[in-house]
Amino acid sequence: MTVSSSTSAPGSGPAAGAGPLSLCAREPRVPAERLVAEMVPPPRFDSVRFATYLPDPNQPSQTEAVRVLEGFAAGLGGAHASGSGRRGFLGLGRSRAPKTPAGPRGVYLDGGYGVGKTHLLASLWHATPAEPALKAFGTFVELTNLVGALGFQQTVRTLSGHRLLCIDEFELDDPGDTVLVSTLLGKLVEAGVALAATSNTLPGKLGEGRFAAADFLREIQGLSAHFRALRIDGEDYRHRGLPEAPAPFTDEEVTKAAYATEGASLDEFTRLLDHLAKVHPSRYGALTDGLKAVCVTGVAPVPDQSTALRLVVLADRLYDREVPVLASGLPFDRLFSEEMLNGGYRKKYFRAISRLTALARDAKGLVQA
Repeated sequence: MTVSSSTSAPGSGPAAGAGPLSLCAREPRVPAERLVAEMVPPPRFDSVRFATYLPDPNQPSQTEAVRVLEGFAAGLGGAHASGSGRRGFLGLGRSRAPKTPAGPRGVYLDGGYGVGKTHLLASLWHATPAEPALKAFGTFVELTNLVGALGFQQTVRTLSGHRLLCIDEFELDDPGDTVLVSTLLGKLVEAGVALAATSNTLPGKLGEGRFAAADFLREIQGLSAHFRALRIDGEDYRHRGLPEAPAPFTDEEVTKAAYATEGASLDEFTRLLDHLAKVHPSRYGALTDGLKAVCVTGVAPVPDQSTALRLVVLADRLYDREVPVLASGLPFDRLFSEEMLNGGYRKKYFRAISRLTALARDAKGLVQA
């Protein structure tokens, strides 16, 4: 991966003369091997477990979800079939997953933003009694990227020896990708792979029954019988009982913090959006490698849907990696137009606002320091 640094800032101090990094200077190249190897819970969720999930006492569905998922994980135990038990690149040199007991072959976590679905999904991955090479965890976008990199048949061969496949943020708004992944999941179920997935109920749809679950089960067509839907109610934990997100800082404050923070990047917002168009979304994780903070000046409304969707993917990768975001310009809840927030991709935009707000809160100390 190519990385260059911006010019140094005037003044004195430990960072003077060094200059921050720049996302716009990075052009990562990600081999297919890395896409497969990185199908594990991201750093933010590396240490989560069912025991660290704190159910809201006012939301019994959260406690019930933990109970059901713990039982589901236990049901995936048992001795593995004969063979090395290890998955090499492209699925070679490993034995097939054993068939698990009769019953639903998958679980679907249905709920709003910030109720802990990803925490529970990652906890399921950790609790499943199989070595990491026989479990896979990734977002819906990462799974489609894997198919794009390996091809459909090779992806089937790569994943069919797994005990469990966890899919976070299953997307229901792209019919083509949804059918592609549905077909893939059908092949994996036939091979004995257990499935788990999450998606989001729209804020305006909470309390209206199984809206998201019905969408999910309809879109995956013949797979519906393999999933048990678990409703998880509650409010966004990222903002529950916390102060409001900090107001955007000035350009000067953001720039000064970038120069004073080792491993920080500094970019102008519109230039960053332009650069994202030149990097495939499957490489956005690599784009953030090694960053301790992302500093952005001049945040403004996102101009179009394609740009907005790329920004959503970057926000997800930053959130997964716990990279604080310090920004000047408009607050993050004004990134997307009313038309976007009321359109077909609104679930993604609300998720991005929630996550960027949390990362902005994490970055507040960079200015105070």
